[in-house]
Amino acid sequence: MNEVQRLKKPKNILKVIFFSPIAKLVKWVYFLRRAFYDYGIFRQYSFYVPIISVGNLNLGGTGKTPFTLWLSQYLNARRKKVMILTRGYKGKLEHKSGILFAGKKINPNPEDYGDEPLMLARRLEDASIVVGKKRALNLKYYFPKVEPDVVILDDGHQHLSLKRKLNIVLFDATMPIHLYELAPLGYMREGFSGLKDADLIVIGRADLAGPLQTEKLKMLLRPHLPYSVEMVETGYRPTGFYNSTNDLVFNLSGIEGKKVILIAGIADPKSFFQMVEDLGALVLVTEAFPDHHYFKKEEIEALLSYAKNEDAFIVTTEKDIVRMRNVIEDESILYMQIELFFINGEDKASAIIDQACMLGHEEMSPHPWN
Repeated sequence: MNEVQRLKKPKNILKVIFFSPIAKLVKWVYFLRRAFYDYGIFRQYSFYVPIISVGNLNLGGTGKTPFTLWLSQYLNARRKKVMILTRGYKGKLEHKSGILFAGKKINPNPEDYGDEPLMLARRLEDASIVVGKKRALNLKYYFPKVEPDVVILDDGHQHLSLKRKLNIVLFDATMPIHLYELAPLGYMREGFSGLKDADLIVIGRADLAGPLQTEKLKMLLRPHLPYSVEMVETGYRPTGFYNSTNDLVFNLSGIEGKKVILIAGIADPKSFFQMVEDLGALVLVTEAFPDHHYFKKEEIEALLSYAKNEDAFIVTTEKDIVRMRNVIEDESILYMQIELFFINGEDKASAIIDQACMLGHEEMSPHPWN
């Protein structure tokens, strides 16, 4: 028995009996799908600009949006015009298409675009965010209108119809090792065979998981990775508390001793709740809603009434405020802004990204679509 097997929890026999056939089917579907693209049975499209995929193998959140934000800011700092292709999950344009331009003073509806594209558009300075499931066709349509230097394919590891220059795969170090089984046995949507295309592994929340748990995850991944693929570690840190018009209300020390009601409609609200509490806020209530939840006015009004009676603030996440402000705006509602930071490996990640984006337009085919 190897070390990774020893660390996994005993399996529920009935669950294994009933769900193993489904998990094996999922594994083979994804394996064959990748093989069909590799051998040209399914068509892939390419552009003359680098395409960087940011994705994962797991169901749920692994920090793709914060990493996409960091990557876009990194490229902007190097004077690269960025286009982000994203699904716009649960937005009306998810099955159509739409485009947002960062830095424009507009107030689009999150019910149209989804919360993550709006958050990216607000935080970035020079980027276009294209929304819609059919990302290859959307890129073909919007490319001549924007002419980006780099394209980021958000949640793109399974979106194989676009050829990419770089595949970045994210993992959450806090996810228990025994959940690394294919659904419905665990929380993986694709098997480890999907790592054969990985160029860089980013292990998020390593600061919360700690060195031992992070090393367990690395041990699990190493046998499935191509030779010399780098693994780097990241975490998240708060930067301040802002109102719905994005004005700074409290710095980090300013929240200490303040009464707060915490609201989150994200994949993993526990880390958000803990982060605010660790800053010294007096947490009265925590309310967790489903991921990408569209808040109803009565839900917010009830909590807002309680907050005012207690002389407290409602504090939510940056993604949630996008949806919440569309329903109600109040000076008592704040959001905590966070940023990604590297625990180790930032220089390695930067070098890999720089290498992928090395070629300029003049060095490539003049035809954008192949």
